[in-house]
Amino acid sequence: MNTIRIEKVTTKKDLKAFIKFPWEVYKGDPHWVPPLIMDVKEKLDKKKNPFFEHSEMELFLAYKDGKITGRIAAIIDDNHNEFHEEKVVFFGMYECFDDLETTQALLDKVAAWGLGRGMDTLRGPMNLSMNDECAFLLEGFDSPPMIMMTYNPRYYLDLMEQSGLVKAKDLYAFYMDATEAMVKKIQGIVNKIKKKTNVTLRSMNMKKIDEEVEKIKYVYNNGWERNWGFVPWTENEMDHMAKKLKSFSDPDIIIIAEEKGKPVGFAFALPNYNEVLIKLNGRLTPIAMLKFLVYRRKIESCRAIVFGILEEYRQTGLSYLLYDEFEKNVRRKGYKWGETSWQLEDNDAINRFVQSIGGEVYKKYRIFEKSIS
Repeated sequence: MNTIRIEKVTTKKDLKAFIKFPWEVYKGDPHWVPPLIMDVKEKLDKKKNPFFEHSEMELFLAYKDGKITGRIAAIIDDNHNEFHEEKVVFFGMYECFDDLETTQALLDKVAAWGLGRGMDTLRGPMNLSMNDECAFLLEGFDSPPMIMMTYNPRYYLDLMEQSGLVKAKDLYAFYMDATEAMVKKIQGIVNKIKKKTNVTLRSMNMKKIDEEVEKIKYVYNNGWERNWGFVPWTENEMDHMAKKLKSFSDPDIIIIAEEKGKPVGFAFALPNYNEVLIKLNGRLTPIAMLKFLVYRRKIESCRAIVFGILEEYRQTGLSYLLYDEFEKNVRRKGYKWGETSWQLEDNDAINRFVQSIGGEVYKKYRIFEKSIS
């Protein structure tokens, strides 16, 4: 048996090795989308990412015979634990060769790190929270992931189970490609709803981005608070998101619903930039930047990330109004299909709604956990 050594990431050299390790795991995989290295650095930078204003994290690398065989992050999110009254240490950024010993050593390191800080449950993957990429791909390995969705080898699932972790929750991704018949059906529903409501819908105004983000935050933090794993965004996290939106969002596919000026719902989608990133190999060199500018104009799909509605408006048909406006703009802008993701497996109301507008589950994801107390 080879000796496995788990080392904390402490130097710039370590961090570079941590960030670059996935290129070894996914070598030759046509569906893996290399992340932009600059984005990963920013995400892990405790001075730049406002997530760390309420969280702590350590990064670890696994070595066997002097070579890196795996990586992992140990994360404690104080806001999550306070909001849900839990004591969870999350693992994230996990990547590994098909090596059970390495996986168990990495998970044991995170568990011990969390146990030493009073935690009693290990859960993941979270990269770095449920507001980021999360969960392992469970079904749907035949195509690349959408923007901010995960992808991994199938053997990750076996390694988790063999390490004593069990299912905590499954997440669904729905394929959306509205047929002409479905569009007509929804239009009939929408016409009836419009006669009974004073709600107005419009695209996001990028000239008032800060005000618009505040409205989205209000609905998100008040409309999602009962969802499993939900953690409210902080002011600084919303500001951070607003800055990113200015550079890569399409305001026409972000829809805001208001009644008498009060935000009551929103549909939030992004162009699927993974169609571009898969061609760049993680770096924005001058040539890659030219590729980026060319391919971003050819993006064919988008990801509907959140349909948020205040609780008192959920039985009014507002979800159909939001989808109708969103679908029209998606078609007008030339997107050919979309994904709605992710939805909790047991969120029956939203899952039934997505199916009623033609959505079909085509990918599933799983979050694992185990007791460490």
